[in-house]
Parts: sequence; structure tokens; C-alpha cells
Amino acid sequence: MEERLIAGVAPVPVEGAGGDILAEVAEGVATVTLNRPRALNALSLAMLETLDLWLDTWENDPRVRIVVLRGAGGKAFCAGGDLRQLREMFLRRTGEHERFFEVEYSVDFRIHAYPKPVVAIMDGIVMGGGMGLAQGAALRIGGPRTAVAMPETRIGFFPDVGATYFLQRAPLTVALYLGLTGETVGAAGALYAGLLDACFTPACIAALPGRLAIAASAADPRAALEDLAVRGAVPQGPGALAALRPAIDRHFGQESVAQIVASLSAEDDPRFQPWAAKTLALLATRSPTLLRVAFEQLRRGRGLPLADCFRLELGLIHGCFAQGDFLEGIRALIVDKDNTPRWRPPSLPEVDDAAVEAFFAARWTPATHPLRHLRNPQGGRT
Repeated sequence: MEERLIAGVAPVPVEGAGGDILAEVAEGVATVTLNRPRALNALSLAMLETLDLWLDTWENDPRVRIVVLRGAGGKAFCAGGDLRQLREMFLRRTGEHERFFEVEYSVDFRIHAYPKPVVAIMDGIVMGGGMGLAQGAALRIGGPRTAVAMPETRIGFFPDVGATYFLQRAPLTVALYLGLTGETVGAAGALYAGLLDACFTPACIAALPGRLAIAASAADPRAALEDLAVRGAVPQGPGALAALRPAIDRHFGQESVAQIVASLSAEDDPRFQPWAAKTLALLATRSPTLLRVAFEQLRRGRGLPLADCFRLELGLIHGCFAQGDFLEGIRALIVDKDNTPRWRPPSLPEVDDAAVEAFFAARWTPATHPLRHLRNPQGGRT
């Protein structure tokens, strides 16, 4: 990637190249495999740059009619960004941490708008940055092992990588529940929240290469993929998320995080009391400041177009680095692993309204925004 950074020219990647990204083209299907299984395929800056190059290369390649994203190792599609690397970038004070997000957001946005259908195989853990890659895909396939979450508030961050946009597919109360708590849901919950298109059996997932090749040979690959999803899907029951919906609506329909906490504390329905107690315990471990920021983000962002959601989130990221809870969360949970982050301030009542508003302050003019090149797509997933 150094050649690209220095010369400003994108080098042509080599199919089948080893390393953390594997790529191949066969029978009309270009497949990218995230290849860091020991790290649950966490995304480094180099991986994001390489993926961007492949998308460049395949966009006008007549051999390629469908692009597939998958993860190596059998446990995860992608568990998120490489937070340890990100913290090291910040501490070097070179601006690399800013580039990480600008590249990641450009890649994620590009998948939403890509002119060829993208398929994300979400069989296994899909969190954070993995959701950013998967949620723009034309077809999102899960399996029995699918575990989906946006756990960013756990590390003093907010649900990013376009979550302002893709969580709009769920009702606002469900989006707030998932975004504030970072709770993990399986395939049934992901389907219910609009974060998955179909759940396949392991045998169907194993047979996907052949089925995708057939879809790639069709006159209309997108229509063929839609048919594949219908024929291959395994019906799912309503799941726990649907069963919790009355309680989620009641508590996460409140007008502030403090009111959500008070409402959960007053839960007196025996059916929902264990869940309410668990949810309170989760919220108590999160950064109070970022709980409030995430609450505002998901409410204010409702109805925003895709590109505007990404631009909003990039500003919030700069606010996170300035405020400090994000770096403290990475230290406590990823680096030192003492699991005792020292949030500033440590409680919700101490979070100042002005401190929350500072996250949403304009940091660039429209002409100077690092993501000014993003244009809301006419097609692709909405």
C-alpha cells in the first residue's frame, strides 16, 4: 500500500495474494476472504486499503458479476476493527487514526453503492467494522452461528460504520436498544431488526460457491440472488428480540438515557424483570457520555440519507478522540484487560449537556469534509 500513499496511484493487486486479504475470481464471482482468523478477522488499515483496491479493480472487470465477502476460520465473518492498532496509531500522533476511519468509511459506503451485487456471508461473529462491510451488501446471508452486535458503547464509542443508517431498518426503540447496550443477537434477531436477509443451513452455505456461480451467469444477477435467498432460506421463529419488543418499546421509547434507566429500574412485569435487570447492568458498564451521544446520534440521524450518516459519524469520531473515553475503553478492555475503564465523568448525572453537543459541532465546511466525495446512491441497498 505504500506505493499508493506516496505516488497517489493505485497499484493493481494480484489475485490469490497471501496475507490478511485473499482474493480470487472464478465463474463470474470475485471472492474476498478476510484472513485473520486468530484475530476473528479484525480489520487493519492495510486490509481496508487492499479491499478498496479490489473493489476498484473489479468494478469494470467484465469477468466479475458478483462480489462475495467472507471470513476465514469458521468462527467469524469479522469482529470489528483492529482496536489495538488504532490506539497505537493515535499514540504516534501521525494522523493515521484519522486515515483509518476515512478509508473504512469510504469502503463501507462503496459497498452500499457498488454497481455489482455484493454478497456478505455473515456466518459467525459479525460486529462493529464487520457490520460496516456487511450491511451494504445486496444479499446478507446468515447461519446457525451468526452473532450480530454493535458493541461500541462498551469501549467508550458509539455505533458507527454507518449504523446511523442501517439501524434505521429497525424500529427506533429496537435500534436504541441494540445501539446503547451493544447486545448480541442471533440470526432470528438479526432478521427481525433488518440486519440479515436470509438464514441458510451449514450445508447450503457450503454449497454457495456453485450456486453463486449460477447466479453470476444469469441475465440479471441481482434477481438471481433474490431468488437464491428465497429458495435457500430456512424459516426462523420470532426469536428473543421479538418477544422482548413490548418491554423494549416501553423502556427505550423514553426521552433520555436517564429516563430509560429509570424506566428499566421500575420494571414490575415478571416476564421482563430478568431482562430489565440484565440491561441495567449492561448500561452501568458503558461510558455515560457515549451513551448519551449514541442516543442523540440514533435519534437525530433518523431519516438522514446514507452519505450524510457517514459524514455525521466521522465528526463524532473526532469528538471521541478529543473526549478520551474511547481510548480509555480500548486500554481497559483490549490492551491492559483490567476491565475497569475510568470513564470521564463516571455517572450519567455528571454528563454535561454542552459536552454532548460538542460531539455534534461542525468540524468542517461541506467543501472541506474528508467524506465530501460521498454521493447518495441511486441504487444498491437502501
